[in-house]
Amino acid sequence: MKFLTKKRVVLFLLFIFPLICFLILSTGENNFKKLPILKENISNTEALSLDNKVSVICFLGNNVKTLESGIFNLNEKIYKKFLDYKDFQIIAVYPSQNENEVVKLKENMGTYTDMQKWKFTALNTDEISTFFNSLSVKDSLKNLGISKAFIIDKNLNLRGRVNDKDFADGRLEGYNLNSVSELKSKMKDDINVLFYEYYAAFKNRNKNKADRKEVGL
Repeated sequence: MKFLTKKRVVLFLLFIFPLICFLILSTGENNFKKLPILKENISNTEALSLDNKVSVICFLGNNVKTLESGIFNLNEKIYKKFLDYKDFQIIAVYPSQNENEVVKLKENMGTYTDMQKWKFTALNTDEISTFFNSLSVKDSLKNLGISKAFIIDKNLNLRGRVNDKDFADGRLEGYNLNSVSELKSKMKDDINVLFYEYYAAFKNRNKNKADRKEVGL
């Protein structure tokens, strides 16, 4: 009898409890809200290919080595969590003269990572500055690099938070690559919210089509 009771408890903890949590969260207030748009019409080029993708953007700058640990954090806490999402990618922008450093970084990451959705894009100085400036964020580049990552949605909008308690103005525009907790809790959650938006919109479109079909429209 005790064995059966313990077995039921284990089954509850493993399967039923997580399902209940998911249902509560999926119907909670936060999931009815969209991830705020902070800036529309981000600059795009053929080299970046941002259209119709949820893109995480980072800027490696002139000294790739200084950002390496942050890139590894991003790889572990964000990239690997969303690798299986069809419309997801991470784009690392870097100055074209730093090709050798980037090749080494890719080789190091590639030993334990499926790199198919990591896109390392070389741009010239003016292109990097123009692209970054189009984000209109409060931070600035240092030697064409920055230890933050940014979320761009499928329609070329910068997404983030407008009421984050950790910022005086409430705006979380870029996520700190050197903060594992910020990547795990805030960035991961925000990307999940964004994908939920697209899922909900897709589901709603299909429902509307079904309703129109039912009434013969």
